Amino acid sequence: MRRRQFLLQTAGLAGATAAFGLAGCSTSSKVTLELLVASYDKSVGASLGDQWDSVVAAFEKQHADIRIKLERVPYDKIDKTLAQRVEAGRAPDIAQSNIFAPYAEDGRLYNMTQLFDIVTQADFIRTFTEAGTVDDATYGIPFLASTPRLFYNKELFRRARISGAPTSWDTLRSAAQALRAIGVKTPYGLQFGPEAADDEALSWLLAGGGGYVGELAEYDFATTANTEALTWLRDELVAPGLAGAAPAELDRTAAYGQFLQGEIGMLIAHPVLMGAADQARLPYAHAPFPKKDGGAARPLGLSDWLMAFERNGHRKECGAFLSFLYGGKSATTYGSGNRSALPVTYSASDAATGSSAGKPLAAFVEQLSDAQFAPVNMRSWPAVRGAIRTDVGRAVMKGGEPGTVLASLDESAVKADMEAATG
Repeated sequence: MRRRQFLLQTAGLAGATAAFGLAGCSTSSKVTLELLVASYDKSVGASLGDQWDSVVAAFEKQHADIRIKLERVPYDKIDKTLAQRVEAGRAPDIAQSNIFAPYAEDGRLYNMTQLFDIVTQADFIRTFTEAGTVDDATYGIPFLASTPRLFYNKELFRRARISGAPTSWDTLRSAAQALRAIGVKTPYGLQFGPEAADDEALSWLLAGGGGYVGELAEYDFATTANTEALTWLRDELVAPGLAGAAPAELDRTAAYGQFLQGEIGMLIAHPVLMGAADQARLPYAHAPFPKKDGGAARPLGLSDWLMAFERNGHRKECGAFLSFLYGGKSATTYGSGNRSALPVTYSASDAATGSSAGKPLAAFVEQLSDAQFAPVNMRSWPAVRGAIRTDVGRAVMKGGEPGTVLASLDESAVKADMEAATG
């Protein structure tokens, strides 16, 4: 199986691209595309400097008839900003966002067959294009993807006499007990705080044989597998104090920082943590997150999404820019090997992991073809994700009732589906 593309490398994040086309221009006139992208603060361990200026300059040098108007919006405001502009009738030509399904269902977007040739379409990693598909067409174009693994502090493991990474939940618990015995503050960093509780929870549910959706691709939270997974977390990690004092409040950013300070022994983390750990000279290693009864669990897949809006009628120009962006030469030119994001095409994956700078990412890239996504292609997902972030932590705390919390999430999902259908 070939591997995939190493786009712009900016820590586990997403950049937005939007383009304003000048309506009514002839093919001999210059067309201006407005590109709306996300900007990022310096985050834990990652060099988040955007490379959009270089990409735009190189593209314009090759396409004298197309100009790119680049606008950056803070990452935490990109979804809201895009929604407001679409509502006001000012949709950009190309935009990045965490959300694409509503725009696809409303008929506002070009799909991939309208933007890319067949060869380019086939080069995208299948699991990612499937996640970006709505009604049998792919509208969400994966961008700055990631998949996590189990990171652990090798020095703490050595001191605790733990031989290697956990390969099951029982061995993970045993490792956590050994870490606590040598005074590690948080043996396992359970990130159930509101920043990314949905990602952490899904990783555990997948490892326990469950997930957020059932066989019919509909929300299905209150399953036996899901209940057993959260019950295990409550009883075997949280109650004995192996997941720190307040896992329902531990956010991803804080967890990464505590890992770098030696306060967390192991945690689920994304490639961006490698650069930070290297800078901190922290001895670390990573391994697949284990299934409950042993073996590697199916990994979680994450991605930001680019989308091209139809409003300005610039299908050809949007396709030209996106094809340039995802082209192998562009990807290898602008990929810096900073271990932040993963490639989303097979050819770029081969190019990235075939270089010395990209080899540390090889294990993450290998996981991509098996990645399991949250139901990001459902219009109701943002509301359901919010409910997960708010509620799932209660399931694993003292006195928590996983079955009740999961049933409540099913009710929230039904309500969200109904509101999405009527909204």
